[in-house]
Amino acid sequence: MNGQMNGHAIFENVRRYRGIASLYRQTAAFRPGQSWSLLEQASDWEARALAELEGYFASRADYTAQLAA
Repeated sequence: MNGQMNGHAIFENVRRYRGIASLYRQTAAFRPGQSWSLLEQASDWEARALAELEGYFASRADYTAQLAA
């Protein structure tokens, strides 16, 4: 159950991070003077989301490997 709750928390974080990135991209469309900075921030939030997912799946793979051993 704990792993399932942890997975839900991870996916909620990913959803939030991607939502924030989307807001930065939308804002960049309406602020051309700041668009590069805003798009860079959006990219940073997307990278956080990806890192969160990679960490989650890596830990699941490690756990599965331990069970198989």
